Amino acid sequence: MTTISFSFASPSKPLNPSINPTIFNLCNPQLKRVSPQLHFLKSTPPISHLFITTPLITHQQCRPISSTPITSLFTGIVEEIGRIKQLGCDKADSFTMIIQAKLILDDINLGDSISVNGTCLTVADFDTQLSEFSVGLAPETLRKTSLIELEKGSLVNLERALRPSTRMGGHFVQGHVDGTGEIVELKPEGDSLWVKVKTGKEILRYIVPKGFIAVDGTSLTVVDVFDEEEYFNFMLVAYTQQNVVIPMKKVGQKVNLEVDILGKYVERLLSSGFVDAIKSS
Repeated sequence: MTTISFSFASPSKPLNPSINPTIFNLCNPQLKRVSPQLHFLKSTPPISHLFITTPLITHQQCRPISSTPITSLFTGIVEEIGRIKQLGCDKADSFTMIIQAKLILDDINLGDSISVNGTCLTVADFDTQLSEFSVGLAPETLRKTSLIELEKGSLVNLERALRPSTRMGGHFVQGHVDGTGEIVELKPEGDSLWVKVKTGKEILRYIVPKGFIAVDGTSLTVVDVFDEEEYFNFMLVAYTQQNVVIPMKKVGQKVNLEVDILGKYVERLLSSGFVDAIKSS
């Protein structure tokens, strides 16, 4: 029976001072305690194999620590590229990720919403001296987003929640990931980069040419949509390539997708008979 152990380095401000770390056997759905001592692996393995096939921790067993309040909005303009320092289970019902950053920490507070590769997550703790903050994720979040592919050292797009005084440079992004897509082609043209992403019909139905889409939290303009082949494409200019993580990914890797919320509202209104009610009034 395989035992996987995780632990966090001891920063100047402990991230969880009241919690005694414990090794858990993730192959056992009861998550029985194996040992009171916890040591991080020198090379943390990818976590995708823990969540893709058969869920090891059910949604009922693990309370969702990450928060995606509907009052939080983002613009899709990435502020900073962060780096994953550590990730793993620090107790039975939570999965914690520590991210190194600088700009994001300027005015950070506990409970703030941060977009991590387009996923709205809540700041659980932070240490400005070590330039890092931590967020909690539920197993369902790991299964439904591309965050399952992250490992120690991975780079992620970061953006703080929108303020009333913030410039609206992109479009309204909620941080509620609709699903994932797979990069099927990366093709340079001049100093720009064509990116082709394959996704399911349930997401593709909301994607339109010249419309908005958030890819790993980056606000982008769709160029073309190919319904039969089930993919869409977009182009990254040189500046964008240098400031987001998409060009660093390889063909076959996943990206988080969030479609324009306006399309969903329009579909909802039409299906509810709202337009017919207006006409008959």
